[in-house]
Amino acid sequence: MHRNIYLKMKTLEEARQIMFTAFDLSGVLDVETISVPDAVGRVLARPVDALFSSPGFHSAAMDGIAVAAEVTFGASEGNPKELVMGKDAFPVNTGHVLPENTDTVIMIEHVNDVGDGRVEIEAPAFPWQNVRRMGEDIVATELLFPRNHMITPYCVGALLSGGIFSVTVRKKPRILIIPTGSELVDWENIDLPEPLPGQVLESNSYVLGKLAEACGAEYVRHAKVADDPDMIKQVVKAASGGEYHLIMTVGGSSAGTADYTRQVIDDLGEVLVHGVTIMPGKPVIIGKVNDRPVFGMPGYPVSTIVAFEQFAGPLISSMLGQAATARTEIAVEPARKIASKLGVEEFLRVKLGTVGNRIVATPLPRGAGCITTITEAHGIIRVPNNMEGLKESEPVTAELLCPLPAIKNTIVVVGSHDNTLDVIADEIKAGGHGGVTLSSSHVGSMGGLMAIKKGVCHLAGSHLLDVEDGTYNISYIKKYLPGIKVKLVNLVDRDQGLIVAPGNPANIKGIEDLSREDIVFINRQAGSGTRILLDFQLDQLGIDPGAITGYENDEFTHMSVAVAVLSGTVNVGLGIYAAARALKLDFIPVVTERYDLVIPEIYFQTRNIQVLLDTINTARFKRRVEALGGYSTSRTGEIVFG
Repeated sequence: MHRNIYLKMKTLEEARQIMFTAFDLSGVLDVETISVPDAVGRVLARPVDALFSSPGFHSAAMDGIAVAAEVTFGASEGNPKELVMGKDAFPVNTGHVLPENTDTVIMIEHVNDVGDGRVEIEAPAFPWQNVRRMGEDIVATELLFPRNHMITPYCVGALLSGGIFSVTVRKKPRILIIPTGSELVDWENIDLPEPLPGQVLESNSYVLGKLAEACGAEYVRHAKVADDPDMIKQVVKAASGGEYHLIMTVGGSSAGTADYTRQVIDDLGEVLVHGVTIMPGKPVIIGKVNDRPVFGMPGYPVSTIVAFEQFAGPLISSMLGQAATARTEIAVEPARKIASKLGVEEFLRVKLGTVGNRIVATPLPRGAGCITTITEAHGIIRVPNNMEGLKESEPVTAELLCPLPAIKNTIVVVGSHDNTLDVIADEIKAGGHGGVTLSSSHVGSMGGLMAIKKGVCHLAGSHLLDVEDGTYNISYIKKYLPGIKVKLVNLVDRDQGLIVAPGNPANIKGIEDLSREDIVFINRQAGSGTRILLDFQLDQLGIDPGAITGYENDEFTHMSVAVAVLSGTVNVGLGIYAAARALKLDFIPVVTERYDLVIPEIYFQTRNIQVLLDTINTARFKRRVEALGGYSTSRTGEIVFG
C-alpha cells in the first residue's frame, strides 16, 4: 500500500515564517459601509474623524446655581457672600446649557436660600468648576479611531457622540471548511441513539468555523467529502477560484494510505509545509492554490484546534490588519514531574488552582483526540522543543484559557475517582457561590495522599482499606502524612464489585473467576484503593496476580473500566456499581466500602471548602447521589477522624 511521507518537518517558528512570507494578504478584503451600532467586532477600513464636539456646549455637571466665578471671590464661612438669583446666579440641573456669561456651577448643597430671591455662599468658586466644557470629551475634526481599529461596544458611544452614524469597515474574510472522511456522519443525520460502529460524529468543522468567527471571519461548511482524492481535488479547485479567502480541509493530512490532502494540494498548487514539530498538531499542511492559502487540518480535535490557533487564526487576523490575540500568561508550578519528547514543542493542557501561595498545574491526558482535554483545561503550558520535560514544583509559564479569578476560586481535588465528584462540581456551580468551582484529577488514593504531602491540592478522595483491621484511610494518613493535621470527612459509602457485560455471558461469579484462562481483566492503577482492595481479595483467595490475564493493564477511573467492558475488549473489571449502572452493565457485588475526603486543616475553614461541605450536606446532593445507585449517604458529611 502507498503511504505519504512527511516533507521535512518545520519548527513552529519556521512554519509561521514560511506562511507569512508566502501570503501578503493586506488589502485583499473589500470594504462596506454599515451603521455604527452594527459595527461592533468589525475593523475600520478608514480613519474616522469627529464631526461634532462632545459636549457641543458648556453644560452643568452638577445640580446647583450657575455663576461667573469672579462674583464669588472673597466669600468665606465668616464672611458669606450674597447673590441675587436671575442676576448674579441662575438655577441649573445637571446637563443644562450654562447661561450666558457664567463659567461655574456651585453645588446646590453649598447654597443657602435666604429668601427674597437671594442666596448665600460661604466659599469662593473657581472658573469651570463643576462644568463640562464644550469639547471636553471630543473636539470636532479630531481623530476618533485610526484605520484597522476594531470597534468595541465602548466605541459605539464615542462614534455617535462625535456625530458619526456609519463607518467603512473591511468585509469579513470568507472561509470554506471541507470535512473529509468516509467514516464521518453529521449530527443531523443520526437516526439511532448513537452512531453505528465505525461511524464518527463530525464536529471539527463546526469548531473551526466558530474559531474563525471569533477571529472576525465568516465561514461556510461544505458537505462531508468521502476519502476520494478526485472528489476532494474537485472541491478544493472550485473553491480556490471562487470567493473564498482561505480554505481548510479537515482530516486526511497525515501520512496514512487514505490521507490525500497533501497530494491534492500538490497537484493543484504548492505544498509549503507538511508537518510541524508541535504536539498536538504535527500533521498540519500549509499550501497555496491560486494564491489562496489552503490548510490541511488534522483530524484529531485537539490537533486541529492547536493548528488553527497557531496558523489559520493568525493569518485571518492579518487579513483584517489585526495582531493575533495573545493569552494572559501566569507563573505556575507543575504538581509532578512531566516528561516530554525532545525535539517537539508540546502544548500541554493543564488544570490550575491556587493552593496556598502558588498556582499548581495538574496535567490532563495528552491524547490529541480527547476534546475534553481542552474543555476541562484552565491553561496551556508550552514545553519547548529543546526540553525533555518539566520538573516538579519548578515555576513555568502557562497561557490562561479562563479568567484568573476562576483559578483562585477553584477547589483542587486530587486522588481516587468517584462519580459523586461530578455531582459535587455541578451542585456547587448551580449554587452560585461567587464563582467557586471544583476540579478533580484522578491519580488513585495513594496519589491523593502524596499530593497533600506535597501541598499541591486542597483535598484528596480516598478509600484505602487497611487489610489488618478492615478500616479505611486512617492508618494510611498516620503513616504517610505524619505531622500534617487533616480532617477526614465521609463522602459516601459505596458498592464495589465486578463489572461485566449485560447478561454476564462469561458466567463470572466472583473474584475467584478472574484467573480463568478464558477471562480478560482490566485493572485499576497501582496505588488506587480499588487496586489495593483487589490485591487483598486475591491474597485472601490465594490467587497469584500473574495468573490473571490483563492484571497489568490499568485504567484511572471507574468509568474507563466500565467502558472497557462495554466495548468488549475485556470481560470484567473491578469498579463501583454506579459506573456499571450508568452504562447499563451487570454488576456482581464484592464489598461496601467507605469513600472519604482527606482535607488538610489549613484549608478546612476556608470559604471554598466550607462551600463544598455545605453542598454535600444538602438533601438535594444526597438525593442525586443515591439516584446513581450503589451509594449510601447515611454518614455523608460526618468527620470520622481529626
